[in-house]
Amino acid sequence: MSKADNMLSILWLLKKGKRFTAKQLAEELEMNIRTVYRYIDALCASGVPIIADSGHNGGYSLLERFHEAPLFFEMSEQKALIQAAVFAREAGYPHGEALQRAVDKLKLYTNDEQLNEINRHLVGFDVIHAPSDAVQERLLQELETSVANGSTMAMEYMKGTAAFTEQREINPYGVVYWKGKWYVVAYCHLREDIRSFRVDRIQSLSRTVNEFERPQGFSAREFFMSTMLPDKNNEEKLISVRIEGKEQTINDLCQHWLLSHVMVGRTATEVHYRLEEKSVATFLPHLLLPYGRSLRVLEPSLLQERLVAVTTGLLDYYQTM
Repeated sequence: MSKADNMLSILWLLKKGKRFTAKQLAEELEMNIRTVYRYIDALCASGVPIIADSGHNGGYSLLERFHEAPLFFEMSEQKALIQAAVFAREAGYPHGEALQRAVDKLKLYTNDEQLNEINRHLVGFDVIHAPSDAVQERLLQELETSVANGSTMAMEYMKGTAAFTEQREINPYGVVYWKGKWYVVAYCHLREDIRSFRVDRIQSLSRTVNEFERPQGFSAREFFMSTMLPDKNNEEKLISVRIEGKEQTINDLCQHWLLSHVMVGRTATEVHYRLEEKSVATFLPHLLLPYGRSLRVLEPSLLQERLVAVTTGLLDYYQTM
């Protein structure tokens, strides 16, 4: 039998709830006692909670709670894990090779019927995403390790509008995947504040000798979203936005990542938002422009004026080409 089969055989014996000595396991499975020791070490290294008791009545046994955990995944669980792995790989998950090895192991220990079932579900399951970047995956691996170990990192960072890089030291608190891009949320020693940085703009990254403690209970996701959404504690600074349009257009707007969070109310053909003035003047006109005549801005006049300005600017640009 293969090494994996022998290890599973040892595990099945221990799952009976009895205590076995290495000699008893060797006799039961007809293998050398030294081989048993190696397989026991390998099982422990893989996370199996094996208890070794010494003495006259000693031997190997499993931690009691391990008996309650299912050893194998159900068919629906296998399918879900393998399909989720497709999403992760296409998103540029930083440990893609390890993930693929795990998927290969999962397939290896399924029976033919289960494997055929999994493959049937994978045939029609695809995720379209930009090709993964090996350099970015390496950066993400280093950042994820830094978050886990509390290592301060030195980086060269290129801002979106800058023509040169900046040297910064950061304490990474978490990595976030958002709208096709990876970000690191970190305490920036230069700005003395928590900031988010796009990973694809990091030109170089190296570990320093300094260490940090991640704030207790800190959520990189919540911080990141708070920087994107309006501050609802300052209601007086928010502007009322009302849009009328075809039902499908209104549905599309209501599903937008930002607008879905700032919606006050809606009907089939009208929606009401409250947004910051800066978003109304800069972001929102460009979002609404592709919908053309399928919608009409009822308020504010600022948004109507900005739509005219953006459209006129495009017309002037192409007329003068």
